[in-house]
Amino acid sequence: MCELYSKQETLALRRKHIGPSCKVFFAADPIKIVRAQRQYMFDEKGDQYLDCINNVAHVGHCHPEVVKAAQKQMELLNTNSRFLHDNIVEYAKRLSATLPDRLSVCYFTNSGAYHGHLSSLIEISPYKFQKGKDVKKEFVHVAPAPDTYRGKYREDHADPASAYADEVKKIIDEAHNSGRKIAAFIAESMQSCGGQIIPPAGYFQKVAEYVRGAGGVFIADEVQVGFGRVGKHFWSFQMFGEDFIPDIVTMGKPMGNGHPMACVVTTREIAEAFSASGMEYFNTYGGNPVSSAVGLAVLDVIKNEDLQGNATRVGNYLTELLNKQKTKHTLIGDIRGVGLFIGIDLVKDHQQRTPATAEAQHIIYKMKEKRVLLSADGPHRNVLKIKPPMCFTEEDAKFMVEQLDGILTGLEEAVGAETESMISKNTPCRTKMPKEAQSEMLRDSSLESRENPSRKRNGLCTDSLLSKRLRT
Repeated sequence: MCELYSKQETLALRRKHIGPSCKVFFAADPIKIVRAQRQYMFDEKGDQYLDCINNVAHVGHCHPEVVKAAQKQMELLNTNSRFLHDNIVEYAKRLSATLPDRLSVCYFTNSGAYHGHLSSLIEISPYKFQKGKDVKKEFVHVAPAPDTYRGKYREDHADPASAYADEVKKIIDEAHNSGRKIAAFIAESMQSCGGQIIPPAGYFQKVAEYVRGAGGVFIADEVQVGFGRVGKHFWSFQMFGEDFIPDIVTMGKPMGNGHPMACVVTTREIAEAFSASGMEYFNTYGGNPVSSAVGLAVLDVIKNEDLQGNATRVGNYLTELLNKQKTKHTLIGDIRGVGLFIGIDLVKDHQQRTPATAEAQHIIYKMKEKRVLLSADGPHRNVLKIKPPMCFTEEDAKFMVEQLDGILTGLEEAVGAETESMISKNTPCRTKMPKEAQSEMLRDSSLESRENPSRKRNGLCTDSLLSKRLRT
């Protein structure tokens, strides 16, 4: 493929013309991607990378049926939704059919994902406001993540679902005691940026009961985890039982397979209350004919290629392989996930479950060298996230795990050698990092100091394994 600029020229132009708050993957050594197909991406040299990150290219990068649908409609018409057109209503009908009956009214948007660009959304997004200069607003209440591995109530608790739900009830009671009312509770059906957290069964039912009892509504965020990623169910919230139905569902990202589109689906009652307020909703590009055609094509591919079944089969196989790695590698503390949504929680020790943040950064860079793209997230950035395109195969899973196995083995051997050296020399602890991961961690530590002044991200001398990191 012909390039306009060399990689270094592209990088220089990006630094000059693109806002500095717009980050890139692998910032210390970014990849220049020029094309992609299915679960593979290719750089300017033609090198192939296995994409384990991209839940946006849901049915596979540049899927021919999706491309064809967009091209065909683009040749005919693209306009806003104030004109009558069949595509938007057909898509709304098809989309609603995947949801419980009461969730039947759609509001289409065009961004694909919100990520807290509006101040109103930043204010309710701890992932955002804790990294900025603003403090939590007094009308926002942050419930503890229902994390049964590292959270307040763990897997050995008799009833973690009730315990975590009771934390929400306490927040509601405190708000009422302060003269406040409850508007809504919003949560990802499975937390992605929060560290691939799967809430315990029964948690959402109890939270919904408390929130609705206080006059609020329950909003399920399916932006990252919807459209069949969990395999058995089309929507992640459906994993928790037929007796749990949110009042509002948000969705985006995989919805258009890379084409920007998103939607809010709600009940007729809430939609009519919104309309009765006198507020008109209009989005110039939301639900336009081309976007709707793309959305319909994505739904067709999910069904025709049995991608939900693939998510179950390949996801189970990958989880099995990773659990075998867990018995082999002490750095792996937990493997959790459903379908093609899996997290690898890396720890320095199993008893304390101390997050292995620097190790996670090292691993994703080493995996990149092996042509496998992974990312690390969670509050401590120690959880390796696996959320690939839904066409991911068992062969891909095996290849990814083989590369991970080799890197973990080398890393643990370096740890052992360094530990022996430290014991013999009684050397003080001095943490060293690989150059790429170090620059990444330096940037994060400045964010972390604003997020929580009492906690540094890898600034402390916590171990010495990284002194040989570059040679692993």
